[in-house]
Amino acid sequence: MISTPASSERIPRRRLYQEVAARIEALIQKGTYKPGDQLPSERDLMKQFGVGRPAVREALFSLQKMGLVVVSQGDRARVTKPSSEVLLGSLSGAVRQLLSAPDGVRQLQDARLFFEAGLARHAALHATAGDIAALDAALESNRQALGDMAQFERTDVEFHHAIARIARNPIFEAMHQALIGWLTEQRHITLGAPRQQDFAFRAHQQITAAIAAKNADRAERMMRDHLQHVARIYWKQRALEAEATA
Repeated sequence: MISTPASSERIPRRRLYQEVAARIEALIQKGTYKPGDQLPSERDLMKQFGVGRPAVREALFSLQKMGLVVVSQGDRARVTKPSSEVLLGSLSGAVRQLLSAPDGVRQLQDARLFFEAGLARHAALHATAGDIAALDAALESNRQALGDMAQFERTDVEFHHAIARIARNPIFEAMHQALIGWLTEQRHITLGAPRQQDFAFRAHQQITAAIAAKNADRAERMMRDHLQHVARIYWKQRALEAEATA
């Protein structure tokens, strides 16, 4: 006898706009519509799929969130090439909700630590002479910005981005930029604490030296120590702020 699957295993019915979105996505995947092509008008899509305007509009909005199309006011939707930036950008709302959770910031700090320590190790193993020159230039810009909060923050980000670029993987770069953006408050609070610009610059010097020496273990350890220090200072400053307002 063939057993009947439990109700929890049944495939849920898709809403109408989801079916329309899936069919348009399939046409894009098949090459019927290529990046740069305009999709048919809303009216033509309504006729093609036998649905109303709300279903078409919701489907196009869903495809835009997926990074498959761009919808412009007064113009037909246009197929676009998905990018890692669009993909990660679509997570911003969920990440903001995560950051508001009790352990959200700590979880993102841990994610950054894990990710950037790996990037530093990879950089030490694979950096070319050109990569090292670019990293040295980013470090020098960071040194020149000492004492200028806004400039130091900008060059701090660029230094870490220079390490991410060594991997030559656009997904890694997008992930790095997303994490940096999500932890903007941490960077601002930490670098505003006494002597922390000097501490950050010295950490950047040690990381650069390890990468240039192709010492992967030390590069990973220096990055890990740096980001753990940043996290400690952040929570210390937050505690001081809480005491001041209590």
